[in-house]
Order: sequence, then structure tokens, then C-alpha cells
Amino acid sequence: MLALGKLLELTLAGREPAEKIQLTQGGVRLRWMGEGALEVRPPEGQDNGMDLLLSAGIHGNETAPIELLDELLHEVARGDLKVRARVLFLFGNPEAIRHGERYLKHDVNRMFNGRHEQYSGNEALRAHELERLASAFFSVPERTRLHYDLHTAIRGSRIEQFALYPFRQDCEPSRLELARLSEAGMQAVLLQNKTSITFSAYTREQLAAEAFTLELGKARPFGQNQQVDLSRLRIKLSELIAGTEVPQADALNGLQLFRVSREIIKYTDAFQLHLAASVENFTELEQGMLLADDGQGKRWKVEEQGARIIFPNPKVANGLRAGILVVPHSL
Repeated sequence: MLALGKLLELTLAGREPAEKIQLTQGGVRLRWMGEGALEVRPPEGQDNGMDLLLSAGIHGNETAPIELLDELLHEVARGDLKVRARVLFLFGNPEAIRHGERYLKHDVNRMFNGRHEQYSGNEALRAHELERLASAFFSVPERTRLHYDLHTAIRGSRIEQFALYPFRQDCEPSRLELARLSEAGMQAVLLQNKTSITFSAYTREQLAAEAFTLELGKARPFGQNQQVDLSRLRIKLSELIAGTEVPQADALNGLQLFRVSREIIKYTDAFQLHLAASVENFTELEQGMLLADDGQGKRWKVEEQGARIIFPNPKVANGLRAGILVVPHSL
């Protein structure tokens, strides 16, 4: 197998490869773009016009998707997986991955769309670098642009695998992309209602890619992801890379849709979230209950019928969201 196919091994070791460009026997070109970043190009004359960005490890302790991308890249480097799309593999926060931590100082997935300019340190620099790499990758006109940012969650979830579809002004959700997500094993999609500061929001809003954050189960250490079933996602990513996908724009297969109703923002250190630490994502909340308060009379009560909570986390920094209220939605 080509040395550049060992991107994760190089990233964990903090090493650069001796060769920055390598070719497989089938003519696939692997190009080192920087730490944790590798571009894969199809053989001459076999490019199908898709630019596919696959990122994982924006949070360093979310190892199941890191392992998945590592396995796919091994297959490419061995010549076992044909390549028809142009692909950028990204491991988002190498330092945090090496330490097995979600992040070291700042949450990288809250530092995009220019937010990194408000911070200092290595993670702010990394967010800027990820924006630069994505912008350069998606700079070729008249090509299909698709970005999957792969994550696992802090908490368990009533709906184990789901996607977040970032907001983009005057753009309706794509039925083709929703069908792809369903075929990839996503059980639900959350439609966001405003601009955001995540990586997938940046590539959708600023670079006009179809972009998604995929939540794939609960975060576990390397080698302990046997309970995370990514088999359907692996098949879909292999199809996209190899150009063998047969699009089924109407095959939503029972996919559940939700929309954001409100975000719960932590403003001060007095913030209290009135949910047990064991509450899972997509837990339905009782109408009228007091969900959170933040001192000085700032309170959040559940007003929506059928509301559910996702990403409840009272430990976020002040000014960031401590949870999202979502409600069922239909196209």
C-alpha cells in the first residue's frame, strides 16, 4: 500500500511523508496537502465531475468516523477502491485526535465562517486552515460539490444516526441529497433555520456545496467502535468515490425530518439546564416544562408541541448554544 494511504498513521505520529505525491498502479493520484489532509484524484479521463470533501475528527475523540475514513483511504491506496470523484480527506483537529480529547482549548466546530478570527491559539489557526483547504478544493467551477462532516455525539440518542442540513438563503432542501442520506443509514435530518459557525455550514453557505454534519452514534476511543454500525454509510461513500451510485431522488425510505424551533443559549455562568445528564438526543419534552434558566429572569419554557431536545450541554462556553429544540417537519 502507498505510504500516503496511511494518513491517519502519519497524523497520529505528527509526521510528514517523504513523498508528497504518489500514484497507484491504476493511475489514482494521492497528494499530501498538509497535516491531516490528502487529495485524491481519479486517473486521467475518468473524472465524473464530483468534488467530495470527507472530514472527520473536528472533535478529536470522535473516533468511529476517523477509522471509517482511514479504511476507505487504505482501499484507495491499495487500488481496491476505484476512484471517479475528486476527493479531499480531512482529519480536522490533529492535536485533539492525538490526545483523545474533544478539543484542547476551543471547540473547532464553533469557529467557522470567520469566527476563528475572534480567538487565538492552534485551534483557531486550524479552523482557518480548514477553511482555506475547503475553499481551494471547491474552487473549480461547474463541478458537483458535496461535503460530509462526520461526527459522533457526547450523549446517546433516541435516533442514533442523523444529519444536520445547514441553512442557506433561498435554497430548498435537495430531495436527491435527502435520499442519499437515507440510503447511507441516516434515520433523520434536521433542517437548520439560520446561519451557523460549523464546518458544514461554512462549506454550504460560503462555498455553495451540498454539506451536512452527520452524527453517527456515541463517541468512543479508538478500537472500541464495534457497536457503531457504519456499514450503510461505508457503502454510500464507496459508491460516491467510485462513481457507481444510482441516484434515487424519491427513495426517502421513512426518513424523519425535523426543523429547528429554537436554540438555547448559555449567556452567563449562572446558566442551568433542567435536564438529567442521562437525557438522550431527540428525547421528547413535555409542553410547559421549564427547560433552562440563566439568571436575571432569562428562562426557557417548552412551548412547542412535539418538541425534542438535541445536543443538550450546559458546559459550553458562554455565548454558545447549550441545546437545540426541534419539532417534526414535512416537505
